[in-house]
Amino acid sequence: MRRISLTSSPVRLLLFLLLLLIALEIMVGGHSLCFNFTIKSLSRPGQPWCEAQVFLNKNLFLQYNSDNNMVKPLGLLGKKVYATSTWGELTQTLGEVGRDLRMLLCDIKPQIKTSDPSTLQVEMFCQREAERCTGASWQFATNGEKSLLFDAMNMTWTVINHEASKIKETWKKDRGLEKYFRKLSKGDCDHWLREFLGHWEAMPEPTVSPVNASDIHWSSSSLPDRWIILGAFILLVLMGIVLICVWWQNGEVR
Repeated sequence: MRRISLTSSPVRLLLFLLLLLIALEIMVGGHSLCFNFTIKSLSRPGQPWCEAQVFLNKNLFLQYNSDNNMVKPLGLLGKKVYATSTWGELTQTLGEVGRDLRMLLCDIKPQIKTSDPSTLQVEMFCQREAERCTGASWQFATNGEKSLLFDAMNMTWTVINHEASKIKETWKKDRGLEKYFRKLSKGDCDHWLREFLGHWEAMPEPTVSPVNASDIHWSSSSLPDRWIILGAFILLVLMGIVLICVWWQNGEVR
């Protein structure tokens, strides 16, 4: 039987696939921070017109509502963040962003085909990998229908629902609005993520169970599901190994 050399083509290909698998694990092993806002054009007395939920690595740890203009900590991570100087800054920023989003809802309400009170759902998202920001985006939905995606990394808009085309053109013309979205998601969000990760990594394990995307208003579609990607890639590697073995055996026979 021939000895398999590490320099042979099949082995080199196998090693290359394994290295790709390791690189992919590193790539999808990033951390994310997500802010989910729900803005109502009208609300009953005593009910908030703005509510926000904050997730670190899909774990809910902060809640905010405009009724009392307060951020509520959840779990151990929320309590740790509560004790930092960031808390006051975060509370102020959530209130300001809520008011700005409500103004946007008032601007676009004439373009929404309904006479009922309208709702704007917004997800601000940022992601860090290898000590740098690798993702920052905003996703918008009106009355539960996904409409627009703004990629703050390359300043581009994507229309999800064709009825939002006019809204996209209106917002795209406002360069100040785009810079505002970029500053919040690529700047502030990334800054908070770095700070919160210090508390996250110091904890032995998450104290709040991860929330499934279907359990919240808006799924974090900007963040790839690491297990689906890894599973698909592992399957690809196994297929590659099988093909290499078949190729190698055919070569042995010849």
